[in-house]
Amino acid sequence: MKRPVSSTRTYGAQGMVAPLREVLVKRPGPAFGSAFDDPAFGFLRPVDLPRAQAEHDGFVGTLRDLGVIVHELGIETYDADLCYTYDASLVTDRGAILLRSGKACRRGEESSHAAWFEARGIPVMGAIEDPGTVDGGDTFWIDHETLCIGRTLRTNRAGGEQLADIWGGEARFFDVPYGDGPAKLIHLLSLVSPVDDDLAVVYLPLLPVGLWELMRERGVTLVEVPPEEFDTLGPNVLTVRPRVVVMATGNAVTAGRLREAGVDVHELPLGEVGVNGTGGPTCLTRPILRG
Repeated sequence: MKRPVSSTRTYGAQGMVAPLREVLVKRPGPAFGSAFDDPAFGFLRPVDLPRAQAEHDGFVGTLRDLGVIVHELGIETYDADLCYTYDASLVTDRGAILLRSGKACRRGEESSHAAWFEARGIPVMGAIEDPGTVDGGDTFWIDHETLCIGRTLRTNRAGGEQLADIWGGEARFFDVPYGDGPAKLIHLLSLVSPVDDDLAVVYLPLLPVGLWELMRERGVTLVEVPPEEFDTLGPNVLTVRPRVVVMATGNAVTAGRLREAGVDVHELPLGEVGVNGTGGPTCLTRPILRG
């Protein structure tokens, strides 16, 4: 059940499809530009930084055109993945939860988020602690009261249990397939993107069966991504409001199927800032306020 938005509420994003009001982003900088030099970051090719920045600027511009308030993290560190702001924290109606990535070179991103939250008066409910690991990409809200958590190579059992305890509400756990392993990591949100309460984009070949069953029980229609559009971020769709989405170009079949389902699709080139670092529109935002 969706909760009405208070006119005074300044944070809280317990959902994936309620109108996106405010997000946190990080424009790619020098660290992103040198990402390919360190194999630990897993970029596909040397980075064209001006192109990545132009793509990110276009992405931010589209969000603003769609009525979203966009906040810039405004710092630069050694971490090339810092621009994928979805992964380092989670924002609930009671405050933020700081996560702890299973990718060692991303540890510390949560501190940058914590400083941003503190500066804006957003309370921090808790933090994932060693030996727990959680990436934000392994979490999504199937409804306002239910948090889905994927167990993957980035999110372990200890971290998932800590997150469920801090959240304190209903949590559902799903094991995500190993796939090709660390060289081609799969997050839970690599496989599913809710577009409305009754509509979701999915990559069925790797979708956990338990999640498939849960969505069927709830009457969710599934828009299937073809195999040839998996690596080009076809399943990674950012919902700005119900049936209004932003997605990467190069996924014509998925975009067409969404339009056939009555979805307003905004396609953007994200080959450098997205595909190269394996992070799509959802990954590039940390929702601060929805509803």
